[in-house]
Amino acid sequence: MRCLIDTNILLFSLAQSDDLDENISAILNDFENIIYVSAVSIFEALHLYENKRIKTKFKSADDFLRAIEIDFNPRILHTKTEHFNTYARLPVVEKHNDPIDRIIISQAITEKLTLISSDRKFQNYKDLDFIYNRR
Repeated sequence: MRCLIDTNILLFSLAQSDDLDENISAILNDFENIIYVSAVSIFEALHLYENKRIKTKFKSADDFLRAIEIDFNPRILHTKTEHFNTYARLPVVEKHNDPIDRIIISQAITEKLTLISSDRKFQNYKDLDFIYNRR
């Protein structure tokens, strides 16, 4: 399976948190699966870290980034023109207008990746293969 994980799943994974349900943990730990992280998620995670909106065991943003790259070792999905084309056609879902979420959704749809998130609103996007983390 090829999966794109949302920022919250990345943060839960790095923290080795109990916030991941068993099914999601199994997917992330199965070496047969290919796990992608959007470059936008990395930007969002670093932004949250730098603004002290999340607590981590890391002493610096560099340590935090290194943990993403080395400890978690995902494939990083950079934003391409095709993703923005999908974004431009993406319907507006009621009470969900977060641009970071919407570009991650667009990347998953464009690249035909299963998106894993704790955000229940993602299930309202058609054409999105979605797995909900029921934490």
